[in-house]
Amino acid sequence: MWISVKGFLSRIFSLLLLIPIYFYRICISPLTPPSCRFTPTCSAYAVEAIKKHGPVKGFYLTVRRILRCHPWGGSGYDPVP
Repeated sequence: MWISVKGFLSRIFSLLLLIPIYFYRICISPLTPPSCRFTPTCSAYAVEAIKKHGPVKGFYLTVRRILRCHPWGGSGYDPVP
């Protein structure tokens, strides 16, 4: 029983994290010029990280990636670990 409740909560929290990302990708991103330094884009990275690692570690990886996205940060291919 605990495993099914834990899986259900994980899916709910993942969905709550993915909804703003999908909103950004559909409504906000088309209005701005492409400026991502990394491949895949930060929003694609976030979706993949949350789906692959769950809401806690996926959120951590996403925040870490966004914090690296600045003029003195890296660029290029950066896949989800």
